[in-house]
Amino acid sequence: MSQPRVTATDAMETAYGYRTVEGGGEKQERVNGVFHRVAERYDLMNDLMSGGLHRAWKAAMVAWLSPPHRPEYRFLDVAGGTGDIAFRIVEATRRRAHGTVLDINASMLGVGAERAAKRRLDGNLEFVEGNAESLPLPDNSFDAYTIAFGIRNVPKIDAALSEAYRVLKPGGRFLCLEFSEVDLPMLDRVYEAWSFKAIPRIGEVVARDRESYEYLVESIRRFPNQTNFAAAIRRAGFERVDYRNLSGGIAAIHSGWKL
Repeated sequence: MSQPRVTATDAMETAYGYRTVEGGGEKQERVNGVFHRVAERYDLMNDLMSGGLHRAWKAAMVAWLSPPHRPEYRFLDVAGGTGDIAFRIVEATRRRAHGTVLDINASMLGVGAERAAKRRLDGNLEFVEGNAESLPLPDNSFDAYTIAFGIRNVPKIDAALSEAYRVLKPGGRFLCLEFSEVDLPMLDRVYEAWSFKAIPRIGEVVARDRESYEYLVESIRRFPNQTNFAAAIRRAGFERVDYRNLSGGIAAIHSGWKL
């Protein structure tokens, strides 16, 4: 069933779930295929992966960010194509903040831009296609960088963290919400069974796409745990690095500052 976690971020470059691929290019191509297939069902996918808890976790992330009600506040949400985090941040600032939503996947961005228009938030948000490992954005330009359930799908995680540091202003904040390592003995067994037995089957029935859901479950189990990922954030130059476990460690929010 499950396999040991990858402890080093650079090992994720060739880890496509439990399979080993030749490098970042092949992994990125495979991951793109997954998200092209699930773009229209992305919220449903997160509901299945988290039992609906992802909505509370995202609310906790934005609450910890605590964005100010200032029109000059600028944030970057990476791998956030459908806009879920960006919408929450804008609403938390009483529609004063302005954000850039960046995603490598055009299908995801299309869903997000359409939703932003329906919510009348398109004046607050810009949707940009780009790679987290090489952001098409200037240095020192954002007050906050957020990424939710996206960084484990980036082949070169250390490069993405370095880019996050580069584009943040001095005093800027990095926040990452990601599935993590369960730290409760009974809960980990229940969650393991749900993940490997139920989620791929539900994906097959609901989305007619078992393979994508198998990859997503496996990618969670291969991602570095809380301590190792926090160390990677520090290596990128961030200070005051901290994390908060959610739901017994099923997910965790990581925080760092560019000081």
